Formats: sequence, C-alpha cells, structure tokens
Amino acid sequence: MSHNNHIQSIPSADRVFGFSDHAALWFSLGVGLLVMQVGAYLTPAVGTQQAMLAIVIGSIVGAGFLAYVAQLGADRGLSSSGLIQQTLGSGFAKLPIALNIVQLLGWTAFELVIMRDGVTAMLAQATGIKASWIPYAATLVFGGLLYLLAAGSMIQLVRKFIGRYGLPLVVLSLLWLTVQFVVQANSSAGGFIAFWNQEGKGGMSTIAAIDLVMAMPVSWLPLVADYARYGKESNGSRNAMRGTWMGYAIANIWCYGLGVLVVSTSAPGADLVTTLLLAQFGLIALGLILVDELDNAYGDVHSGAVSLNHLSAKRSVPTWGKVVAVVAIAAAMVLDMHSLEPFLLILSSIFVPLFGVIVAWLCGDGKATETRVHAPLAVIWLLGIAASYFAPKLYPDFGQSIPALLFTLGLTTVYRKFVK
Repeated sequence: MSHNNHIQSIPSADRVFGFSDHAALWFSLGVGLLVMQVGAYLTPAVGTQQAMLAIVIGSIVGAGFLAYVAQLGADRGLSSSGLIQQTLGSGFAKLPIALNIVQLLGWTAFELVIMRDGVTAMLAQATGIKASWIPYAATLVFGGLLYLLAAGSMIQLVRKFIGRYGLPLVVLSLLWLTVQFVVQANSSAGGFIAFWNQEGKGGMSTIAAIDLVMAMPVSWLPLVADYARYGKESNGSRNAMRGTWMGYAIANIWCYGLGVLVVSTSAPGADLVTTLLLAQFGLIALGLILVDELDNAYGDVHSGAVSLNHLSAKRSVPTWGKVVAVVAIAAAMVLDMHSLEPFLLILSSIFVPLFGVIVAWLCGDGKATETRVHAPLAVIWLLGIAASYFAPKLYPDFGQSIPALLFTLGLTTVYRKFVK
C-alpha cells in the first residue's frame, strides 16, 4: 500500500469494514472515564430527568452529525485530512490539519494521564501502596503498549481485538457498574424514585446541557473519516453511517447516564474513580474500562499519524504513529495535563464549525476545491470560530457547539447555492 493514501480513495482491497466493525469501533471509542466525568458535570446543575433528556437528545444529534461525516469519508474513500483539503484547498488546509495534530498529541497524553491516575488509585485501593514512582511507571507501561499498537495494523486491531474481545468485556463492565449503582441509588434515602425525581439547583439550561453532551461525539469529528474510509464499497457509506451513529450514540448515552448516576450516589467530595472503586468488584470493572481507554488513545494516535502522513508522505502511517506515541508519553510525564485540559477543549472546539463547513460544502455531489485556498470557505470557518467563542458570552443558555455548527452550516449552504 502506498505511504500516502489520503488524497486518493482507499483501494477496494483495503475496504473491509462492515456495519458491525463500525459499530464495535465507535461503541468502544465512546466508552471512557472522561465521558463519565463530563456526565457528572450535569448534576446537580440540572435535575435527573432533565439530564437524561439532554443526554439522549445530545447523543443522538451529536452522534448523528459524526455519522454523517463518516458517510462522507466512506463515500469518497478519504481521510479527515483529505476532506479538509477538498473543502479549504491544498494550501490553507494545512493550518487545521496541523492544529488537529497538536490537539491529538494533547489528547493522547491526556488519555495516558487518565489511565495512569486510574491505575495509581487501583493500586492504592488494592495494596495500600502510594509510592511516587507508580504514576511514572504506569505512564511508561501504557505508553509502551500504545507504541506497539501504533506500529501494527489498525484494521486488525479493530476487527480482531475490539470486535471479538474488547467490546464484550467493556459491555460486561458497564452492565456490572450500572447494576451496582442502581442498587446503591435504590438503597439510599428515598430510593431510586428520589434519585429520578431529583431537582436541579440551576445554572445550566436544557439546551446548554444538550450542548455539553454533544461535546463528546463532535470532538471525534476530525478523526471519524480516518476509519470510515475503510468501509466496504457495497453499501459502505450507509453501513459506516449507521454503525458509527448507533455505536457511538449508545455508548455516549450509557456513559453520560452512568456519570449522572455515580455522582448522585457518591459521598460528598468523592471523585469518580474512587466512587467506582468502592463498588462491589469495582476494581475489576474499572480495570476493564481502563483497558478500553487504551483504544481511545490509539484512536488519537492513528489519526495523528494519518494527518502527519498527509503533510509529509516520506514516512508511513505506522512510523508516524510511533512518533506520536513517543511525544505523547513525554508530554504525559512532564506536563500537568489537567491544567492543559481547558486549552485542549478550546482547540477541539474550532473543529466543530470547520466540519459544519465541510458537510455543507461536500454533501450530495459537492465538488472538491482544486485551488490552494478556497477563501470564502476559509472566512466562514474563521467566523464560525468567532461564533463559538462569543455565543456562550452573549447567549449562555445556548452553549457553544450548537450555535457554531448552525452558523457555519447555514452560511456555507447559502454560499454554495450562490456559486453553484
């Protein structure tokens, strides 16, 4: 296979993903401690029923938009970088592709920190050992596994490990934790009915809650086509869309809902990991979720490598993947990733308006941009970034992602009809 396969469509022989592959991959990528932690932010600002409504709506809408981009990638056989280039032009596209590489390096390091902190807490719970070297050792172990995965075949990882072994184990761990915390909520004062009827204390509108739920699926927008382009040519785009939508929406609803359930039944001041560990067999369940967290990190590494390969095809995707893994390990060892999380979230937010532009421009029979810079679309994207920044300040009840997405979708649609 050519080192540089981002501009040309993926060859038919490599397009092997069916519906179940897409669904398994995106369910697995949708599960994570970070998702549960974000879900815990919904309460007590909003009540339980309001939170669950926002979770269902935000997951279906956010995963639906993610699935539509997956369909674009499968239709054209292109990576996310290829879709960006077909929209903004070969020259200007390098800016968002480079920014995507930076954010993927950051999120890979952050995933390593999440796994490191989880293992450190698990060891402290199981053995009482709290040595200062444990976090560094855990980072190196998980980082080493990530390096080995990056050097291998993404297709084999998805089809043989995630689909056959990883997914069933993660589903079992989520089922176990759900049962444990439903029982815990039922045994608390007032029982499960009291939890279900719990009122919010205010500070977040329903639309803002939906926007917060959408934040997780739309954060994968710059990555989804990197995997969807491997969809089989027979109904490939339809299967990519349905598998991505169903897999991610179910995982997002489940993990956000579990986050709400856990925080509502935990002791005051207790963090999510500690509360999970206190559940019966919580150590095993958390361990399985941490193993699954590794494929989230791999997803970032692989897409970072695909983007780097787009900018420089002198090295293959696996080689760039090993580079991304090493840089992320170093960052996780020396940087305070928790303090950098707000920066990463801001960086991620610039891709929501970008993919509003891409979807509106390439939908249907949209033709690829053949110039180096498609100036009007570049301007619309930059205006969309401004909209995502100012919207929460001017209209806090409407959140950030929804206004930016609607703005760029609408403006690009108007422009497309004007020039075509």
